[in-house]
Amino acid sequence: MDKTKKSLLFIFLTILIDCLGIGIIIPTLPALIQSLSHENISMAASYGGWLNFSYAIMAFIFSPILGGLSDRYGRRPILLISLLGLGLDYIFLAFAPTMFWLFVGRLIAGLCGASFTTASAYIADISKPEEKAKNFGMIGAAFGLGFIIGPILGSLFGSLGTRVPFMAAAGFSLLNFLFGYFILPESLDKNQRRAFDWKRANPIGFVKQLGKHRNIINLLLVLFILNVAGQVMPSVWTFFCIEKFNWTEKMIGFSLAFVGVTIAIVQGGLIGVATKMLGVKKSIFIGLGFYVLGLFLFSMASQSWMMFAFMIPYALGGISMPNVQSILSSQVPANEQGELQGGITSMIAVTSIIGPVLMTSCFTYFTKDPNTIYFPGISFFVAGILALISLIISYFGLKKLNLKQAQPETQI
Repeated sequence: MDKTKKSLLFIFLTILIDCLGIGIIIPTLPALIQSLSHENISMAASYGGWLNFSYAIMAFIFSPILGGLSDRYGRRPILLISLLGLGLDYIFLAFAPTMFWLFVGRLIAGLCGASFTTASAYIADISKPEEKAKNFGMIGAAFGLGFIIGPILGSLFGSLGTRVPFMAAAGFSLLNFLFGYFILPESLDKNQRRAFDWKRANPIGFVKQLGKHRNIINLLLVLFILNVAGQVMPSVWTFFCIEKFNWTEKMIGFSLAFVGVTIAIVQGGLIGVATKMLGVKKSIFIGLGFYVLGLFLFSMASQSWMMFAFMIPYALGGISMPNVQSILSSQVPANEQGELQGGITSMIAVTSIIGPVLMTSCFTYFTKDPNTIYFPGISFFVAGILALISLIISYFGLKKLNLKQAQPETQI
């Protein structure tokens, strides 16, 4: 195996282990929050939202900074710092005596959380032009695989104790750090590095750049709203299933694995078929329609089996997003693709700040007092409304847009 293939294998394993760690802790995080906060599942969801907010706000601020530092000092040290920070986060979570230390751990993870960004830059450094698309596809494959296996492992570890999954996640991350420290070479030559510039390492600057692409502002708004709506799954799924169906950690783990399988099938195989049969515009409209239907059905689910059945239309909604991204890519010149990608990345980080707090706050408000309006599915209902708004905006936005040929596989 040559040097490039070894490096690609490590990057694949890095993303996979990162996602395994995240997936492992999802089924048991509510139980840990409850044990430390001494609150019911409704208030625990609110704490979970603020924990996600803490991570997202740090990532929003520091990811562009770490990206600039990787351009200055190379990918290897920044990637290793990110892996070490994630391992420390899981240690804080595993041994936290109070809620304060859970927040400390999440802040550290957000500050150091540039593994996906730096891994993408690493792949760009070592890939030949004709192989970049294939190599970038490894990130999506590792992401999907990690979120299929992780929750299953989390539910199994969770049966041994509430904190065991966090210890396991810490172990995976620290082993990943050691693996990289001794094996991973640097990908960015010193003669290709640039000076660090605080003006460029600015998340607000990325958002401002979106204003120059006025012809696609509607689709950028669609992407923003859909990402806010999408935060309902990582933020509320676990709390909702515990509150509504009294699911165990094991059941939650298996349900999340099923989520990963259905999404992987759609993302991996059906997108190309749907786009070829329906075209780009119809794929967006029909995909968003399925997405709206799935979210509304989740909100009304009354039995456990329904959560699995309703996952099918929700997952079919996945044919919309890649086509939206494809149109965005086709509407700007090649020498502005990086600028557009940076702006969208910063925009999505904002949704990771807004979405979890919105979704968990809605869940808490409508579940904390059964004597008033009791509606555990409110967060999915709100997400469905947001997705419906996205469908309406995309319809009118695409009517005005003069499409160039879009490639569905384009990644932004």
